[in-house]
Amino acid sequence: MSPLLRRDKKKPADHTVTLLGKPGCHLCDDAREVLLRVTGELGAAFEEKDITQDEGLYRTYAEQIPVTLVDGRQHDFWRVDERRLRTALGA
Repeated sequence: MSPLLRRDKKKPADHTVTLLGKPGCHLCDDAREVLLRVTGELGAAFEEKDITQDEGLYRTYAEQIPVTLVDGRQHDFWRVDERRLRTALGA
């Protein structure tokens, strides 16, 4: 197969899922629960960033939290669609 046509599919463990949120956010707590369950099951990396500790993140995402990033790209905001997340992670 031509290298141009071949797509190397990433494994779930090759992805990083990031939760952007802030303390006291109940939607962030809900999102964290889903993200921890899915990343734990699939072996993907999980990280969390507090937007109140980063002025740039706060300006960009204050009205959208929680925001889910997959490999640094915005995937969801407000609610996490578990099925959509699993698909994005290659599961």
